[in-house]
Amino acid sequence: MTSLERAKQQYLEQQVASASPERLLTLLYDRLLVDIDRAGAAQDAEDWSAAGTHLTHAQQIVAELNGSLTDAWDGAADLRAVYTYVTGRLITANIGRDRLATAECRELVAPLREAWHQAAAVTSAAAPAPASALG
Repeated sequence: MTSLERAKQQYLEQQVASASPERLLTLLYDRLLVDIDRAGAAQDAEDWSAAGTHLTHAQQIVAELNGSLTDAWDGAADLRAVYTYVTGRLITANIGRDRLATAECRELVAPLREAWHQAAAVTSAAAPAPASALG
C-alpha cells in the first residue's frame, strides 16, 4: 500500500468514526449502489472475478443494513423482507452471472438510497445546533 493509499484509508476511517448514525446509513447505501454499479459494469465486460467481488461486498453491506434494523420501528419487517430479497438476487447475480438480477438490485436499492438521504437531511435539519455554533 502506498503512502497515498494509506492516507486515503486513514481519512475514510476517520470520516466513518466521526459520522452520525444517519450519515453512516447513507454512506452504506452510497457504497451499496457503487458496488452494484461496478458489478454490472464488470458483468458487461465478462470480468466475473471483479463482478463477484463487488456482488459479495454488496451482500455484506445488505447484511449490515439488515442487522442495524430495530424491531421498534413499524417498517422494520417490511424493510427486512426487501433486504432478504435483495440478498437472494445478489447471490443469483453472482452465481448465475445474471446481469438482469444485478439490474433488478439497482432498481430496488436506488429509491431506498434516495429515501434514506432525504430522511437524513430532514433529521439533520431538525437537530439542534451544537453549543459551539450558538456563539
